[in-house]
Amino acid sequence: MNKLGWRLGFQAYTFRDFTLFETIDMSVSMGLNVMEIYPTQRLSPQSPDAKFFHHSPEDMLEAVREKCAQAGVTLVNYGCVRLSTDETEMRAVFEFAKKMGIETIVSEPELDAFDLIDQYCQKYGINVALHNHPEPSIYWNPDTVVKMCEGRSKYLGACADTGHWVRSNIDPVEGLKKLEGRIISLHLKDLVDVSAHSTDVPLGKGLAKTKEVLAELKRQDCKPVFSIEYEVHDNEKLYDEVAECVSFFNQACDELSN
Repeated sequence: MNKLGWRLGFQAYTFRDFTLFETIDMSVSMGLNVMEIYPTQRLSPQSPDAKFFHHSPEDMLEAVREKCAQAGVTLVNYGCVRLSTDETEMRAVFEFAKKMGIETIVSEPELDAFDLIDQYCQKYGINVALHNHPEPSIYWNPDTVVKMCEGRSKYLGACADTGHWVRSNIDPVEGLKKLEGRIISLHLKDLVDVSAHSTDVPLGKGLAKTKEVLAELKRQDCKPVFSIEYEVHDNEKLYDEVAECVSFFNQACDELSN
């Protein structure tokens, strides 16, 4: 946690060509100690056919807990994962989150599932953060996220994806202003243009206004978890560019805290 009370990690999907154990090691090498995981990443070089998600057996959960403990990495978010009115599946996701110490489930839920989701959030003390894939996904517009959170518990909020807002022609700073009071986490991306397949670039080199985004979150006195995420990438440069994102974020936070 830095001086602003912010925690930075990356979405493990960024390194989806690697196993979860390798991704945890990369997190450590970048000086990061929190991570957002996604469903069905391959477990480890020793168990490349095993996939880690909320239906994994208990021995696999224990292996990941041991790996994280040894590495000093905390799994804070899990997503994106589907949530619907299927209560058996809902319980499986929340039980998994509880067992892994996960704070926030990131999802784009079915619209009729919110009563059940809020019940489970309050029962388990675990957040659900609504993620925005680009238009025409359900939650591309922050107005929809605000509407779905109205009248609901503090556990319901937003996982604001700044890059996907760029793809939907939404100013990331204006999106955050609309979500004030409901921001739980962010997926930090930067993109070179607004096309659906725009190339990811290191933070500060594209259109996502990352410094302005951080300044707005400071104004709100918001304490989210930040997850750097690449989706379209050049494998040869991926590690170095994510490490560059980490450096940019840390420098920007130092400037804000001063």
